[in-house]
Amino acid sequence: MTLSGGRAVESGGLHGTLYATAGPQAGGGQRPAYVLLHGIGVSHRYLSRLHRELARDADVYSFDLPGFGGTPRPPRQLQAADYAAFVLGAMAAERPGTFVVVGHSMGSQFAVEAALQAPDRVTAVVLMGPVVDAARRSVPRQAAALTRDAMFSESPGANSIVFTDYFRAGPRWYLTELPVMMAYAMEDRLAGVAQPVLVLRGARDPVARLPWCRRLAAAARNGAVAEVAGQGHVFQHTAAGVAAAAISSWVRAPDGFGVTA
Repeated sequence: MTLSGGRAVESGGLHGTLYATAGPQAGGGQRPAYVLLHGIGVSHRYLSRLHRELARDADVYSFDLPGFGGTPRPPRQLQAADYAAFVLGAMAAERPGTFVVVGHSMGSQFAVEAALQAPDRVTAVVLMGPVVDAARRSVPRQAAALTRDAMFSESPGANSIVFTDYFRAGPRWYLTELPVMMAYAMEDRLAGVAQPVLVLRGARDPVARLPWCRRLAAAARNGAVAEVAGQGHVFQHTAAGVAAAAISSWVRAPDGFGVTA
């Protein structure tokens, strides 16, 4: 499921694709804005349903990040901070003002780095299915969790998008970035984020388990955790309406947000 109107963007010598849905706010001015960041190996496609749901009431920007979704391969391994800098540079050229950054899986690492790099622009952070669980910090354990998720928690359509994107990214770039994902100190980096943070997971997700998500919410200065019932790791695709409602409700009132969705 691909969004229309994607266009090439460049920042800091890196190249990606941006998909933007923006409109005027009633009474003038800008609408709220979300920036959606995908995880390792995939693209904007598994975020497209969430993009459309959030775009009912907000401006939404989704990326195919450098090296993924058919974009040019960078000449070197990129760190999470490099991806964040690319997104912030592209957004500076695209839209003045502030936004909420929403990252899924490895994209949650990019979201944290964006919040740290641009506290004046990033107003809040949503971590969907964040990785890597500190209690399972090994490639075999992560692979086993992803396999269980694909077999027992995801729809055929979600699996088709994810595995097609893995094929497009190719094993070389995936394996180049995998050590970056595995080594990222999420709890330590998250402790420096001053903005409100929502940790959102599918209740059947074996990758981002509830104890880990609770630890992340506790590590944040102003953190909350919520679950989307009956869903796996890719809940933003399989339950996009519920995910969008949870995110937008929390953004409107982060201090009074509940613990389930």
